[in-house]
Amino acid sequence: MTSTPDLNEYATAEHALKYLARADHIPHRTEGEAVLLEFIPHKVKRILDLGTGDGRLLALLRIERPDAEGIALDFSAKMLASAGERFRGDPKIQLVEHNLDDPLPDLGRFDAIVSSFAIHHCTDDRKRTLYSEIYAALSPGGVFCNLEHVAPPSAELHVRFLRLLDITEADEDPSNKLISVEAQVRWLREIGFQDVDCHWKWLELALFGGTKKR
Repeated sequence: MTSTPDLNEYATAEHALKYLARADHIPHRTEGEAVLLEFIPHKVKRILDLGTGDGRLLALLRIERPDAEGIALDFSAKMLASAGERFRGDPKIQLVEHNLDDPLPDLGRFDAIVSSFAIHHCTDDRKRTLYSEIYAALSPGGVFCNLEHVAPPSAELHVRFLRLLDITEADEDPSNKLISVEAQVRWLREIGFQDVDCHWKWLELALFGGTKKR
């Protein structure tokens, strides 16, 4: 649960490559992704993926939404290069380099905004402000879903989580800034999101989100 306020190791190509190598081996990740897919309507026209990494989540979304335009946003040049390879030749996908620590650029309005294991690198104050910016960027009736690494409720459950990931405390990402799913769900409600809930959870992995009022 180490946290370093001004550090994000994903700025380095080495760290980005390590993450991409192990991303498919995160236990139960595909379960959370499958539930996320259920909450995104098939008729969405524009999708924003915050912290897209190599574009994995956006690519999954577009399998059954091939006509949707997508913006893949990330601040890591290495991650964006991988996403560029994934979406090579796809005119409906735009790559945007941007650090989530900074206010979101004006990219228009979106029917769905998603994120996967990215926002927990922001400070708690920035997380809450970012959720307000996401709300503003959604079209009426738009959906926000965040598949995220959240704080554990106890030290014992954290140890269990690390054991199941086959890592030790020394292997933890020092740029993690974790907070409970309960706190983040409360923030979304306070901002004005409707139908807010934690839709899926396994130990420190959680999917939560809501919709913007029509």
